[in-house]
Amino acid sequence: MIKLTLQIFITFFRIGCFTFGGGYAMIPIIEHHIVDKRGWMNEAEFMEMVAIAQSFPGPISLNVSLYTGYRKARWAGGAAAFLGITLPSFIIMMLIAMVFTNFQENETVEKVFKGIRPVVVAVIAGPLVRMAKIMKISWKTVWIPVATALVVWLAGWSPVWVLLTAAAGGIVWQRWKEGRA
Repeated sequence: MIKLTLQIFITFFRIGCFTFGGGYAMIPIIEHHIVDKRGWMNEAEFMEMVAIAQSFPGPISLNVSLYTGYRKARWAGGAAAFLGITLPSFIIMMLIAMVFTNFQENETVEKVFKGIRPVVVAVIAGPLVRMAKIMKISWKTVWIPVATALVVWLAGWSPVWVLLTAAAGGIVWQRWKEGRA
């Protein structure tokens, strides 16, 4: 059990060290490590876990790591995954805070960060397209996530209200379909 817990910690520590762009950017890397490399779950289980992790508050990468760690080694695995995924960011942020004041106005540093932005968008877009294929989102249904994003972004609606409205709409739609059948 100690060996597995250590493996969980090291796996998520590496992921935390070498991933830029936040939670969604980490998803393909987490998937590679826990599905392809370690075999801790299959792709369908991983996608279900991602869907569940999205519904909980907090960063999706943290939720996915906690779920994986807990599933493999209960509380010790969850704690190892939590520490593994969060320690690199904590350490890096502490180092940046100590050093960044010296480079705050540096043009080169500013240009590097501006150059990273489009890469982060591409890294996030890849898993979204793959998830859309797995979830069988077609050209007929693509309007739903697009409309949802626009309502949150342009209208300023809270994602909580959008989710509650969508859930109510889904229930009404399903009942209406059942009534017609």
